[in-house]
Amino acid sequence: MRIMRIQAIAVNTFREAIRDKILYSLLFFALIMIGASLLLGKLALGEYTKIIMDVGLAAISLFGTLIAIFVGITLVNKEIEKRTVYTVVSKPIRRWEFIVGKYLGLALTLFVEVVVMSIGFFLMVIYAGGSFPSILFVAIGLIYIELLFLTAIAVFFSSFSTPTLSGLFTLSAYIIGHLTEDIKRFGEESESAMVKSASEFLYYLLPNLENFNIKNQAVHGVAIGGGEVALVIVYGVIYISLILFASTVIFQGRDFK
Repeated sequence: MRIMRIQAIAVNTFREAIRDKILYSLLFFALIMIGASLLLGKLALGEYTKIIMDVGLAAISLFGTLIAIFVGITLVNKEIEKRTVYTVVSKPIRRWEFIVGKYLGLALTLFVEVVVMSIGFFLMVIYAGGSFPSILFVAIGLIYIELLFLTAIAVFFSSFSTPTLSGLFTLSAYIIGHLTEDIKRFGEESESAMVKSASEFLYYLLPNLENFNIKNQAVHGVAIGGGEVALVIVYGVIYISLILFASTVIFQGRDFK
């Protein structure tokens, strides 16, 4: 029964998300950018296929990030602004089921978007006469997990903040998540023990989104061990679970009366 309630919320969220015209606009520009990689590839002598792969993966990551942030900050807040959340919480539905259902619906939306962009990407690679090393599929899979992480962050901030602030906070988390290595390096080069300790603390506290970034390895066909990929996936799942747990705790304490 509980699973059915979560499933119903997830399906309804997915249907609501795919009706949004902004998603189609972002998807359209992503496909345009992927298609433009053919032109950019011709400008690089001897690196035609690699340029297409590099631009294609970057487009999937960039526009996937924009979609993840957009859908994550809007759909929960829409329920609050339209006061439909009052109807939901008055029914025999636990608030954590509402958050989890929303998140799963957003995850499904992202999956469809990533699949569509990946199909466009693969068509460009085929047109250029390139091949598909297995690391390429792994790279796209890790991009998707990173997008799931960003969606969880967006849902977390949406559980207690406005859409504008949620978007800014999520974007900041994305930027900082890709700078954690630099933060650690800055601390190691500092002569201050306090700065070193603070940077090391932040390095282990903040999520390291660079763990999901293997685009360069994919473009150059550098293989990555299955154990390393598995650790990255477990790392992402643990972080996502913790963020969603925090979201449900905060949302549980909100007063909608």
